Amino acid sequence: MENDLLSRVLTGKLSTEIRLMVFFILFLLLSTSVPLSSSQQITQNPLPMNFSEGQFLYSPMWTTTTYLRYPDGSLNHSWSSSYFPGVAVWWLGDGTILRTIRTGSGGGTGGSGGGVQKVEWDGTIVWDFRYNTGGVLSHHDVKTLPNGNVLLIAWETKTRTEAIAAGRNPSYVTSSGLWPDHVIEVQPTGPSSGEIVWEWHAWDHLIQDYDSAKENYGVIGDHPELIDINYGTSTQQDWMHTNSIDYNAKFDQILISIHNFNEIWIIDHSTTTEEAASHSGGNSGKGGDLLYRWGNPMTYDAGTTNDRKLFSQHDSSWIDEGCPGAGDLLIFNNGANRPGSHYSTIDEVTPPVDENGEYYLQPGTAYGPETQTWMYVANPPTSFYASHISGAWRLSSGNTLITNGESGKIFEVTPEGSTVWQYNSGGQVFKVVYIPPEAPEPPPQNETTPDLDCSGSLSWTNIKPGATVAGNFQIQNIGDNESLLNWTINASSISWGTWSFSPESGTGLTPEDGFVTVLTTMTAPDEPDSDFEGFIRVENINDPTDYDIVSVTLSTPVQIIPPWFMFLQQFITHILQNHPLFEALVNHFIS
Repeated sequence: MENDLLSRVLTGKLSTEIRLMVFFILFLLLSTSVPLSSSQQITQNPLPMNFSEGQFLYSPMWTTTTYLRYPDGSLNHSWSSSYFPGVAVWWLGDGTILRTIRTGSGGGTGGSGGGVQKVEWDGTIVWDFRYNTGGVLSHHDVKTLPNGNVLLIAWETKTRTEAIAAGRNPSYVTSSGLWPDHVIEVQPTGPSSGEIVWEWHAWDHLIQDYDSAKENYGVIGDHPELIDINYGTSTQQDWMHTNSIDYNAKFDQILISIHNFNEIWIIDHSTTTEEAASHSGGNSGKGGDLLYRWGNPMTYDAGTTNDRKLFSQHDSSWIDEGCPGAGDLLIFNNGANRPGSHYSTIDEVTPPVDENGEYYLQPGTAYGPETQTWMYVANPPTSFYASHISGAWRLSSGNTLITNGESGKIFEVTPEGSTVWQYNSGGQVFKVVYIPPEAPEPPPQNETTPDLDCSGSLSWTNIKPGATVAGNFQIQNIGDNESLLNWTINASSISWGTWSFSPESGTGLTPEDGFVTVLTTMTAPDEPDSDFEGFIRVENINDPTDYDIVSVTLSTPVQIIPPWFMFLQQFITHILQNHPLFEALVNHFIS
């Protein structure tokens, strides 16, 4: 009501006499009014980007760069790639990372990969392994073992005929077939080769109660160690959608998160490949059968919807030794289709396991525990929600580092749920890897080191939407004498406008060469009355930690509002909000 009245007062849609009366009353009120109270002024005081220790590593899902940052958000190092991530990245120590890549071949769906690369501090790719031919495709996550081998999650292709032969209800499978998951262990054997030394296939551990003529026909509830091929009536090919993997060296076991089953599973890695395809062998004596599962007992007919705990979860992992809760399982419980409302939680689960790695299950019941050991729930709960991706990491302090993968927000919470640190990465992130403070940093590689420096900025105001404008900035090598700077421009952080640079890159720039001027043209977005901002990153091609930022601002106003008008508008709005009798009086005159 007050906004409509205000518009009519200020735009002259009242008679002259009434407008004079309104302004006279406003003048009288002005002499007695109080300023806007502090409770009416909206301020934001962001938390300082500062946690107590460590660094964090992440690879935004739709960029080709991986970042290592200090607690204050400043950049320690970055690695460039020719590929989007596919989608995890891990720290191997001594400046080396293991980065999955999205090769764009082999089909697949969300989380598609196809390969993994080991990349040193200076960007050298020392291992490039592809797993994307012959109907298989690696995806989502990887894990390095203590022996240096690498575990990969992958899809494999089963035809409709094969699926039906395995007991799948024909109504649940199309002509495209199914993509069940399997896990492989790869031993690097060369710069682009690897030997698969161990593998486990979910397809070897199926049960069904649909077709009694099949060998795997049985009572689902009597075999919680097996996988019901008919769980889930969707005809989508990605039947399981395994989205994370972790390894427990103490028990020699593997933990995987099965998104479409709303469960986590643990399997025995101490088996041979032959034993992993059977129901016996290994430390457990159960071969490749499931040792433990939790989150949705309906998958093995041991519960109802009321017993379900997980909802499209991601990033299940064992809590590391030396951290509170060591040995427990930490899960990002996304909360998609959670009864009541959609919200995410971080769930800590204490599995019923003994010192030998054996999991207790009372026959005829569901695997415990019935309740989580600890949960992070936001206040209000619905203020924290990520329908997919995301992760969590327990710190030695007892706090938990959380990644909201959809928004790119990374934050740390205490056991009581208070946020003590946060950082916005600016894009979607599968999950963040925490690196303890003792992680070493490689020394400089060369005695003569370039040092990239930029000067100038790009700022345009009152630009007509769609217009093309020009500007420039300078690049210089201020490093050691005789050093050579190879540079390039990275404008991937700017999602607005159409840009061109001349030159876009350069090589062999010495300190003696002085400045290089980069001419910039930009076609403004076709959006009136808008403000845009961002930055251009100029990078040392040979050292991603050596870079500088050129700030960019643009405004496209279509009308100039006088300052006095804005002041009067704010003042009248305040009067109408705080003096209802006056609002009623004015409404009487204009009705």
